Amino acid sequence: MDIRLIAAAAALPLAGCAGGYAATDPVTPPAPATCNADAVQSFVGQTATADVGAAILKASGARTLRWGPPRSAMTMDYREDRVNVTYDDSNKIEKITCG
Repeated sequence: MDIRLIAAAAALPLAGCAGGYAATDPVTPPAPATCNADAVQSFVGQTATADVGAAILKASGARTLRWGPPRSAMTMDYREDRVNVTYDDSNKIEKITCG
């Protein structure tokens, strides 16, 4: 087999990496989405459902929603783009916080 054919086949997957990005192109990070728990306190007392969760996520401005079931351990890491919704055994929302 011709060595040039093998070399070309080996280099072909790397050709996709050489796209149009130049090191001098400015890189703008996405705007951070921060959570606003005050805007969603009216949901406390409602039944925790997927639709209510979607409404909380949208109204809070957060990027992610984390449900907190009863008697569950949750990590203590703080994320300003996350809204936390804890609920009781009857699926009633008890508390909404950010973090």
